[in-house]
Amino acid sequence: MGILLALLLFSFIVIVHELGHFLLAKKNGIDVSEFSLGMGPRILSFERGGTRYSWKLLPFGGSCMMGEDEIDDQSAGSFNSKSVWARISVIAAGPVFNFILAFIFAVILVAWVGYDPAVADDVIPGSAAEEAGLQKGDVIVKMNHKDINLWREVQVYNQMHQGETVTVTYERDGKEHHVDIKPRMDEETGMYLLGLTGKAQNEKADGLKALQYGAYEVKYWICTTLDGLKMLVTGKVGLDQMAGPVGIVNLVDDTYEAAKPAGMAIVFLNLMNIGILLSANLGVMNLLPIPALDGGRLVFLILEVIRGKRIAPEKEGMVHFAGFVLLFGLMILILFNDVKNLFL
Repeated sequence: MGILLALLLFSFIVIVHELGHFLLAKKNGIDVSEFSLGMGPRILSFERGGTRYSWKLLPFGGSCMMGEDEIDDQSAGSFNSKSVWARISVIAAGPVFNFILAFIFAVILVAWVGYDPAVADDVIPGSAAEEAGLQKGDVIVKMNHKDINLWREVQVYNQMHQGETVTVTYERDGKEHHVDIKPRMDEETGMYLLGLTGKAQNEKADGLKALQYGAYEVKYWICTTLDGLKMLVTGKVGLDQMAGPVGIVNLVDDTYEAAKPAGMAIVFLNLMNIGILLSANLGVMNLLPIPALDGGRLVFLILEVIRGKRIAPEKEGMVHFAGFVLLFGLMILILFNDVKNLFL
């Protein structure tokens, strides 16, 4: 059951991504030959308005076929016959729809279970935080130059900057204070800790606060994804620590099995939380300036805006093909690591 839920969840997120491309393509008068749910051979399909809508055999993913790879096609209704800004809006719509979906999920989740405020609920005696003068009830608003809105951001920042002195900006009695804290090694955990703990219980949110903290939730996952990519590029983590499709399915399955005894409502909330992560992650990854991804296509379109003319179609096609080959190889490597980690 957990594996099926993982496939359905990931498929829904991919379909929303493709729906963004589809709706903006239609709005800009671009012909969409097919919009499909799933992959593989068709089970059911019908045609309307020049588009074939298909339900395919394999219940994951989806696609929106609008001819963006047919670079030489300048016929009426083709993707490449439209203005550069129309093409930019169509390509950007996929990731934007992922961020919108993540926000909707986040607002529902925050309205249901609340949020973790960036408030120090306790200061460990003898810790670096106590020595720096922090007290229970202080609101953490910045760590160095990074805005802090959730307690998890305090924890993640410390984890990603182990042992580094951090300038903490906090509020107390309506006044803002700044202090430098050098985390101390905790022998039990082997980590450098500030010596602060957050509230054990979430704070309730409704109305505008649910919208506000829903946005903070999405920001948290976007920043976490970017921080992870930065650590990958700088060599702080390896490719073997990245999770691919198998790892994601395993995560959802484990989450389902752990939450199942508490009832379907808890299962739903946990899956929604993973949905926020996956949707925000997919949005970020697709905006990376890598050929064959949406971000790579946007780079060529932005260059077209700057230059006032298109890059030679054959050159752009070669770059995207090379990017596709590179991404395919990377996916094989990540899939191999997924399977290896599954059995180790």
